[in-house]
Amino acid sequence: MAEVVCLGEALIDMVAQQKGVTIAEARGFSPAPGGAPANVAVGVAKLGVRSAFLGKVGADPFGYLLRDTLHQHGVDVGGMRFDTQARTALAFVSLTKEGVPDFIFYRNPSADMLYEPGDVDTHRVRLAKIFHFGSISLLDEPVRSATLFAVQMARENGALISYDPNMRPALWRSADEGRERMETGLRYADVVKLNETELEFLTGASNPEVGATHLFLRFPQLMLVAVTLGERGCYYATPQHSGAIAGIPVNVVETVGCGDAFVAGMLVQLRKRAKTREGVRSLSDADLRRVFLYANAAGAITATRAGAIPALPTDAEVADLLTKV
Repeated sequence: MAEVVCLGEALIDMVAQQKGVTIAEARGFSPAPGGAPANVAVGVAKLGVRSAFLGKVGADPFGYLLRDTLHQHGVDVGGMRFDTQARTALAFVSLTKEGVPDFIFYRNPSADMLYEPGDVDTHRVRLAKIFHFGSISLLDEPVRSATLFAVQMARENGALISYDPNMRPALWRSADEGRERMETGLRYADVVKLNETELEFLTGASNPEVGATHLFLRFPQLMLVAVTLGERGCYYATPQHSGAIAGIPVNVVETVGCGDAFVAGMLVQLRKRAKTREGVRSLSDADLRRVFLYANAAGAITATRAGAIPALPTDAEVADLLTKV
């Protein structure tokens, strides 16, 4: 049975075939399986830990493509659900000249938004050692209720709760609503991973140390905050320890999926070194440095290849890179 269970959206990224253009300027798009929680599930499996994905897709060719892609990479898809009334979500994506992803979503509603509490595979949730979710599934009903139902069940059964508050203004009715939904997940999380933009949006602090301190004060159940800093690496903090890991220089092809690879690497290492939720509290600074060296390497390798799921590394690839730094 899966040790790491990821719940949320699986969708098709329609990726612009030209680089350095906006979506409106792109001449063509290629479909690629994606969705942050689905990417993390694949990343964990490729790194050698059993994972499962829970969520809903359309009973359509794209939904079956997502199921088959996850299954081919070793993810347990027995808890996926298929909706005959709504289609699989699409996200049109391009990287601008500045390297910033440009997104437009087609999900009004998409199947992932219609995931209900009754759709949750409670058996898989109860057996999870780590339960991971993101903020996109907190935006709408009924998927919000289903997500919180699963999170509470996982916590009651001793799982470590991991949360990625993905910032997607294109999906919000207002910035205030987006902030409220992102903060909802923080109330349940033991471990949270953010990028610099998300940290500043939620805390008002551009300095990772200040922002992490703010999060620990507002959400006292948090055990670990990780802030990705792009090519500069990452910052991590627990109530007892904090530090920074320098980035690993690589030849960047694209950055799509790097954050998900980082999360997968972090979760795999936490499962290895902490074992339990309470074990995270007792991690030494040396342990934490090993966790985030590994997570950094996973993200760096992903940046050297195109696509999200195809770019996610194996444990052997991460180990090989770490011998060179």
